Amino acid sequence: MCRIVGAPRTLLPLLAALLQASVKASGEIALCKTGFPEDVYSAVLSQDVHEGQPLLNVKFSNCNGKRKVQYESSEPADFKVDEDGMVYAVRSFPLSSEQAKFLIYAQDKETQEKWQVAIKLSLKPTLPEDTVKESPEIEEIVFPRQLSKHSGHLQRQKRDWVIPPINLPENSRGPFPQELVRIRSDRDKNLSLRYSVTGPGADQPPTGIFIINPISGQLSVTKPLDRELIARFHLRAHAVDINGNQVENPIDIVINVIDMNDNRPEFLHQVWNGTVPEGSKPGTYVMTVTAIDADDPNTLNGMLRYRILSQAPSTPSPNMFTINNETGDIITVAAGLDREKVQQYTLIIQATDTEGNPTYGLSNTATAVITVTDVNDNPPEFTAMTFYGEVPENRVDVIVANLTVTDKDQPHTPAWNAVYRISGGDPTGRFAIQTDPNSNDGLVTVVKPIDFETNRMFVLTVAAENQVPLAKGIQHPPQSTATVSVTVIDVNENPYFAPNPKIIRQEEGLHAGTMLTTFTAQDPDRYMQQNIRYTKLSDPANWLKIDPVNGQITTIALLDRESPNVKNNIYNATFLASDNGIPPMSGTGTLQIYLLDINDNAPQVLPQEAETCETPDPNSINITALDYDIDPNAGPFAFDLPLSPVTIKRNWTITRLNGDFAQLNLKIKFLEAGIYEVPIIITDSGNPPKSNISILRVKVCQCDSNGDCTDVDRIVGAGLGTGAIIAILLCIIILLILVLMFVVWMKRRDKERQAKQLLIDPEDDVRDNILKYDEEGGGEEDQDYDLSQLQQPDTVEPDAIKPVGIRRLDERPIHAEPQYPVRSAAPHPGDIGDFINEGLKAADNDPTAPPYDSLLVFDYEGSGSTAGSLSSLNSSSSGGEQDYDYLNDWGPRFKKLADMYGGGDD
Repeated sequence: MCRIVGAPRTLLPLLAALLQASVKASGEIALCKTGFPEDVYSAVLSQDVHEGQPLLNVKFSNCNGKRKVQYESSEPADFKVDEDGMVYAVRSFPLSSEQAKFLIYAQDKETQEKWQVAIKLSLKPTLPEDTVKESPEIEEIVFPRQLSKHSGHLQRQKRDWVIPPINLPENSRGPFPQELVRIRSDRDKNLSLRYSVTGPGADQPPTGIFIINPISGQLSVTKPLDRELIARFHLRAHAVDINGNQVENPIDIVINVIDMNDNRPEFLHQVWNGTVPEGSKPGTYVMTVTAIDADDPNTLNGMLRYRILSQAPSTPSPNMFTINNETGDIITVAAGLDREKVQQYTLIIQATDTEGNPTYGLSNTATAVITVTDVNDNPPEFTAMTFYGEVPENRVDVIVANLTVTDKDQPHTPAWNAVYRISGGDPTGRFAIQTDPNSNDGLVTVVKPIDFETNRMFVLTVAAENQVPLAKGIQHPPQSTATVSVTVIDVNENPYFAPNPKIIRQEEGLHAGTMLTTFTAQDPDRYMQQNIRYTKLSDPANWLKIDPVNGQITTIALLDRESPNVKNNIYNATFLASDNGIPPMSGTGTLQIYLLDINDNAPQVLPQEAETCETPDPNSINITALDYDIDPNAGPFAFDLPLSPVTIKRNWTITRLNGDFAQLNLKIKFLEAGIYEVPIIITDSGNPPKSNISILRVKVCQCDSNGDCTDVDRIVGAGLGTGAIIAILLCIIILLILVLMFVVWMKRRDKERQAKQLLIDPEDDVRDNILKYDEEGGGEEDQDYDLSQLQQPDTVEPDAIKPVGIRRLDERPIHAEPQYPVRSAAPHPGDIGDFINEGLKAADNDPTAPPYDSLLVFDYEGSGSTAGSLSSLNSSSSGGEQDYDYLNDWGPRFKKLADMYGGGDD
C-alpha cells in the first residue's frame, strides 16, 4: 500500500530567508568587501564520504565583477574546488567523529592577491537505537508500492499519491549542504538499496545543486538558489539494489524556488525625452516611462509603482505633471505651459517594488526631460507703423525698403517665419516682398519697371503673417499691418526712335543728294529740357548721311540693289540719338530701305568657258544667261550671234531652247582644234530691254567616238589659265629659295669645321692633334714667343679689342689665315701621312707660324725650377706593353719612332 509519512514542513527556513532578504535590502548601502564573507564554512556529513560527492559551496564576493579568481585546496588529495566554489570529495573515505579541517584559497589570476577561508566537516549525530533514523523535522518520501501477486491473484496498487512540490527560498545562507527531504523505500528492510536523483540540477546542467545520500536517501541542496535563473527544478528519484536492479518506479520531485525581493526595479532608459505643446490643457498625455523588475511579477516583489519625486523648474506650478503609478504615463495636471517662459522641464521619476511600499520595497530613479514645443500663439508685429523707401525709375530687382518685425515664437520655425503680403496700393503688381530667412525681415523689391512720368509715389499697405495659422483664440493685432511709402526718383532715360525699325521703299539708282526720309527720336523725360542730336552708327555701303539736328536722311552715293550689302532687297542702316542730360543717354534706331529693282544690269553668258569637238557631232554647248536684276528685268532672254566678224556666223549657229537656255553648235563640218572666242548677244526682258555682247571661250579638241577630248597636250596647254601659271611660278620660286638656303647653310657649316680643323675633340683621336691641356707654365728662359698658337682658334683674343701700342713682339702678325686641310672624322691609318704632309706644306707657306726651331713658352714658373728638362724623360719607360708597329705605315717621317718603339725586344 502506497503512503507518504513524515513530519510536517516547518516555516522556519522560509522565515529565515525572508529575514535574510530584508536584511539584504536594508544593507544595500553598505560598502562591498572583496573576499570570503565568512571566516569559517561548516558542513555536516554522514560517516561515509563518496568520491565526487559535493560537500558545500563557498561564496566569494567579487565586488567589481572583473576579478578572475582561482580556487585551491590545502588538502588537494582529499578535496577539490570548482570555479563556482563547490567543494567536492576527491576520493571515498569514512569521516571520523572528529571534525575534519582544511583551508580553501582564492587567488586573483592577474594581481596574485590571495584570500583564504577555513572549512570544517563534522559527522552527523545518530540516535543509539536507530542509526538510520533521521531527525523528525526532515520530511520523508516513500516510494509507492508496485503491483504484486497475492494468493495467486494480481493486486492493483492504489493511484499514486501526488507528491506536493518542495518550496525552497532563494538566496539561502545555509549552512550547506542543506537537507530537504528523505527518500526511502519500504523494501530497505529486506534489501540493501541505493538511492539517486536525476534531472537538471542533479546530474544535468547545472549539475551538483542537489545531492542525495545513496545510503540514507537524504536529498540536500549544496548552494543558494536564484529564482531569476531557474524558478523550478524537476528531479526524479531512483531506488536500486546493490546490483543496480530497479526495485521501485522513479518518483517525480518538484522543487519551487521561492522568490525573494533581491532585485531593484530597472528603467529601460536612464533619461526619457518627451514633448508637450505649450498651452496644453490639463490631462494632455506627454510620455510613458517604463521600469522592469527581475523578481516574480506575480508577487509583491515584482509589482512596481511610479511617482514623481521632483520637478525643475517649479514654475508656474510645482505640480505641472503627474504620473500614473501603475502604467508610468505622464500627463499634465495644470495649465500655464508657455514655451516663451519655460522651454523645458526635468522630472525625477521613482519606481518602487512591493507595490510602492517605502519600508520594504526597493527603488530606483530615472530622469524625464519634457520639452515644451512651440505653437503659433504670438503673431508677428511690425517695429514701426510706416516704412519709407525710394527707387530710381526703370530699375528692377532693387530693394526699396526693409521691413522689420518681432515674433516671440521659437526662431526658424513655421510659427516664427514671417510671410508678407501687399494688401493695397499696388494694383499693377510692380512690387513684391521676400522674407530674409535669417533675420525674418521683409525686403520690398521692385519687380516691374516704374515710370516717373506716370507714377511719382506709391503708398503700400503690408500685412505680416506666419507660415502656419495662429493658435485657436489668438487674433492678429493692429501691429501686424504697416504702411510703406515709396518715392520714385526721376532719371535721364534713353531717347527712343518710333517706329523702330523704320521701313521705306525706294528705287535703286537714286543719285547722291536725294532726301529719303526724316528719322527722329523722342525723349521720354518730359520734365527735363534736353536736346537730341543724331549721328550715323552703321552704314555698310556708306550711302547715307543724317542731319544731326532734324534727323533728315540724305543719300551720298548711288543706291544699288545688287550690292552685296543688300540682303533680300533690304539695306539696313543704324543711327544714334543722344541727349545732353546728366549723364547723357542715347538710343539707336534702324532704317530699312526696301530697294525696288530697275533694269540696270545687262545679262551675261554662263558658263564663260566650254569645249567641243572638231566636228559638229556628237557634241553641242548648252548656255544660259546670268542677270543680276530680278523679274521683270531678267528673263526670258534672247540669244543671237553678231554679224561681225563674219566667221562667227559662218562657223557657229545658236538655237534657243527656252526663255533661259540656248544651244551653240558648229555650223561647219570641221574646225581645227584650238581656243575660240565666240561673241553672243543676250537681251533681257526689261522695259526698256538691255542687251550685252558676252564672250564665250570655246576649246575645240580632237574627240574619240564617245565625244571625249583625246588631244591631251593641247588641252592641258590651252587649259592653263593665269591663276594656274602664277601658282606654278610661285612653287618654283619657293623651291629655289629653299635650295639656296640649304647651300648657304652648308657653306657656313664648312667654315666652322675649317676653323676647328687643328683641334679635334681629344676623345675622338689623340694621335695627330694638338691637344690643349692647360697653361701650366713652360721653360724658365724663353718667353719671347706667342702663346696663342697653342690655344684653340676659338679662344684667341680678337685683335679688335686690344688697345693700340701694347702688341707683343712674339705675337703673330695679322694676315689671311691659310686653308689647312680638314681631316675626316675617322681617317684610315694610311691617310695620316698624307694629312701630315699637306699640313706641313700649309704651315711652310704660313707667314704667321713661329720658327720651327724655337722653344715655345707655355708659362713662367720662376727661376730655379726644380723641374727637369723634357730630354731627361725616358720615353722607353712607358708603354712597354703597347704595339707600335703601325708607325711603319705613317711614312718616312715616323721611321725613327718606328725603329725606337716597333723594333721588338731589342
